[in-house]
Amino acid sequence: MSKSKKIQVEGREITILVENEQEFISLTDMLKAKDGDFFLSDWLRNRNTIEYLGIWESVYNPIFNYGEFAIIKSQAGLNSYKLSVKEWVEKTNAIGLKATAGRYGGTYAHPDIAFEFGMWISPQFKIYLIKEFQRLKAEESNRLQLEWSLQRTISKINYRIHTDAIKENLIPKEITRQQTNLVYASEADLLNVALFGVTAKEWREANSEKSGNIRDHATLEQLVVLSNMEGINALLIQQNLSQSERLIQLNKVAIAQMKSLVANSTIRKLK
Repeated sequence: MSKSKKIQVEGREITILVENEQEFISLTDMLKAKDGDFFLSDWLRNRNTIEYLGIWESVYNPIFNYGEFAIIKSQAGLNSYKLSVKEWVEKTNAIGLKATAGRYGGTYAHPDIAFEFGMWISPQFKIYLIKEFQRLKAEESNRLQLEWSLQRTISKINYRIHTDAIKENLIPKEITRQQTNLVYASEADLLNVALFGVTAKEWREANSEKSGNIRDHATLEQLVVLSNMEGINALLIQQNLSQSERLIQLNKVAIAQMKSLVANSTIRKLK
């Protein structure tokens, strides 16, 4: 898909056509700045022009037709010789010049060639053309850097929001009074409630589409805390603490350890 940009050179609006990320400057627009009658065919019939175009194509165009180029070069400069941009492109497979129709109709050239053509307008015009083109590229570069910087900042903010949300979800909630008063059938469920906030049965009912159990879907941090809690729970049982008292203590341990682990870079490296 083609699009265009504009620059102003000595009061003349010059179109820059962009196709497949390659820019072409309008020679048709540039020609309007030339005093007197002058045609693109006059420029193309010049031997110096043909030699320059041939060298440019040989550097940048792997499918350039050297055979046709040699024929054109042998006739360049003769009074009877005429050559259009369309003929040049069709005969040599040139990519530096192009003639277009429709919305962006006209003759366009790669910036290198357009600068060379600018000398035919006038040395001053060429200098201002290059200056304005460079100014445009500098503005685009600055805008891209600004956009990149903004996108990077937004990414960092979004990442922080995302990780903070994960941390919020990982850190256990404080046990409610109702949970404290319940009697749990197993010590495993006691640990589940202290860390995950639900029993194994409650988790299965809420996650019927998932296979396995609540611990199969635990994070590395949760599994580390769960292992620690098993040892702590054994000590609390030896101290003859009731189930509700142990639940409160284990929940406090789970919250403290999870807060520590979600901020630990070593754990993140293990994932």
